[in-house]
Amino acid sequence: LSVCFRTVEPLEYYRRFLKENCRPDGRELGEFRATTVNIGKSCCSITTADGSALVKLGNTTVICGVKAELAAPAVDSANKGYIVPNVELPSLCSTRFRSGPPGEEAQAASQFIADVIENSQIIAKEDLCIANGKLAWVLYCDIICLDYDGNILDASAFALLAALKNVQLPSVTINEETGLSEVNLKQKNSLIIRKHPVATSFAIFDDTLLIVDPTAEEEDLATGTVTIVTDDEGRLCSVHKPGGSPLTGAKLQDCITRAITRHKEVKKLIDKVIKSIKPK
Repeated sequence: LSVCFRTVEPLEYYRRFLKENCRPDGRELGEFRATTVNIGKSCCSITTADGSALVKLGNTTVICGVKAELAAPAVDSANKGYIVPNVELPSLCSTRFRSGPPGEEAQAASQFIADVIENSQIIAKEDLCIANGKLAWVLYCDIICLDYDGNILDASAFALLAALKNVQLPSVTINEETGLSEVNLKQKNSLIIRKHPVATSFAIFDDTLLIVDPTAEEEDLATGTVTIVTDDEGRLCSVHKPGGSPLTGAKLQDCITRAITRHKEVKKLIDKVIKSIKPK
């Protein structure tokens, strides 16, 4: 009977749970799904990537591979490198997506990740410059969803951060006599991660009720969503709110407080995994 009710009246079905301050999957309103992260070779066999990570948020599964290439800096940014993010939502991850060019949701997710990189200053682009006006690193960050069950923004931001922390770049110098670049593959360095931005997403039900880490079904039934990005110091990097129900100042402050707590949980998880894969 409950299966039929959920199919015919999904919103009413949810409301009955929300009245009791819980959700159909057993979670409390402010509770995240089980979160796991695997970094580097332990996560996948992307042998061509310079850094990689796989993040699972409940059933939502995202993989991020970072590929580094050398290029000339832009004329107006002679002392900076580039970071180029791209989020893919292929048809294999959910029936809601089609094969072909990136859809609206994938484009919005890519723009969100680009904004997170820019606003948080996760990496100073100056750190990617090898020789002023001559040579710099370009980091291509490909984020691919393998299984979609909502909250793609949190999972993508988490996978990006974990993959960047795994990147090892070879030492590069420019030979003053020939003017050519020389790459030393035996000497590798980690990226300087200046900030650790973490995204925390909420779905808004009936214009007032907030639930954290929404599933795909919850996102579809919600009257709006909001994503808060915070850094190590608890500072706000960005607020992403694509329309929908407005939020009062008090509700937004609740979201920020929960996001700061979530940041500590995610940072602890990443640190634990990195510590476990470091050679003894």
